[in-house]
Amino acid sequence: MKLYALYFSPTGGTKKVLDMICSAWDCQKEYIDLSDFPKVDSSITFHENDLCIVSVPSFSGRVPQFIIPILQHLQGNNAKAILISTYGNRAFDDTLLELKDTMEQSGFLCYCAIAAVTRHSVMPKYGAKRPDSDDIEELKQFSIQCQNILKEPFSPIKVPGNNPYRKYVSIPITPKADKQCIDCGLCYEKCPVHAIPIDNYRKCDTNICISCLQCMTICPKKARHINAFVLKIAELKMKKLCSGRKPNLLFLPLK
Repeated sequence: MKLYALYFSPTGGTKKVLDMICSAWDCQKEYIDLSDFPKVDSSITFHENDLCIVSVPSFSGRVPQFIIPILQHLQGNNAKAILISTYGNRAFDDTLLELKDTMEQSGFLCYCAIAAVTRHSVMPKYGAKRPDSDDIEELKQFSIQCQNILKEPFSPIKVPGNNPYRKYVSIPITPKADKQCIDCGLCYEKCPVHAIPIDNYRKCDTNICISCLQCMTICPKKARHINAFVLKIAELKMKKLCSGRKPNLLFLPLK
């Protein structure tokens, strides 16, 4: 068996959860960063004995939309799949359902799914320090349960969500660079939706940006920022929805 780990982790939290889950498997592993779109080989053909773990953050309660066409081009051929949606201590809404529907349409058998809390990428005061030690232990237990499920005959899973899916609305927060920017172009190269213009790396197209903040995370000079006033308004607006400790959830086949 070969394990393929597909992920989008713009600020690192989703990859951290994925690593915790993947650590349970002692087999050949291949990691595929879905945000590195020029290098993603969407023509990969999977086989029945392969395991594909797909981990994405919930954006506005949905799968980040640039990922959907990539997954739709995969050739599942009844390969086993585990689905992971991370969320920033608010809710994951229709993310797992949309991910499940997309993977099934591409020929994968979805054995189980996980919703895991991470620090909110845009408003890091929510879900701060998560996944913490309790989360790590719980996710390890989830991994063991998933391993056991994969040994059993396939049975479909049911995950929360609605179809039609909720409307996809990007957070109106776009990072821009300050005078520390050295015009290295890394943000332009790594932006998954081409929101940074080639002729001015310091700007960002607000009509395209999905507020993933990957450009801020990878900037070698930490020169990209979001407007502090806009961020404060967003934090106050989300306070009620993001307060308290939200749970990690494991979804297994119906018995």
